[in-house]
Amino acid sequence: MSLRPATSLTLSAARALLGVAPGAGERELRAAYRESAKRAHPDRPGGDAALFRDVLAAYRLLQDQPPPREIHFPPACTTPAAEVPVSQATLELDVATAVNGGAMDLAIDGRRLRLKLPAGLRVDDKVRVDGVTFAVRHKGAREALIRGDDLWLTGKVDKRVLAEGGRVELDTALGPRLAWISTKAASRGLVRLPGQGLPARGPHAAGDLFLRLEAVASSAESAARSLLKRFAAAWAA
Repeated sequence: MSLRPATSLTLSAARALLGVAPGAGERELRAAYRESAKRAHPDRPGGDAALFRDVLAAYRLLQDQPPPREIHFPPACTTPAAEVPVSQATLELDVATAVNGGAMDLAIDGRRLRLKLPAGLRVDDKVRVDGVTFAVRHKGAREALIRGDDLWLTGKVDKRVLAEGGRVELDTALGPRLAWISTKAASRGLVRLPGQGLPARGPHAAGDLFLRLEAVASSAESAARSLLKRFAAAWAA
């Protein structure tokens, strides 16, 4: 993530940087800031001054947000109406389906339901079919997860290619991704691709893609080094 003024940092990116959910309280926010700042502090091994300033900017931005509005629910009815059980009204999607959409078959109360899912489903979006309403949830892991509108992927790349930087193809849990990686981004281990997260849907704009860079050993020669060798051979000829 490149250094930028606090005003250009989106709320979703600030929450992702500190690892907090929307509506996090002051205590949770402060604890997340301290942990993130400790890891990024330039006086510590592996620290990064620019990332440290980004962490501080994210904390200040989230501090300035008004507290979440308290919601008062009406008292429960003494005789609740028949409803679909909560476990059946929650639709858990893997990251790939949330991003790309697709179809899903479900069995509920002896019925088989066919769901056609659009791309870009967010948490708490509603999917309705045959009188049943499902609330969307996301299943994720470190290699691929969704935070708000943003998509976070771990991209594996040859360590020599990563050191040289440039236009690099990274292997991720959702397939290859192309990214331009500067030496600064390579040293931080993180690159941001605006507009390549969850696709735009309804009132939601397209999110950003955050690629965590993971260097892997490989005997294969990098594309940049091969190009340099071909250039040197052509020049010598």
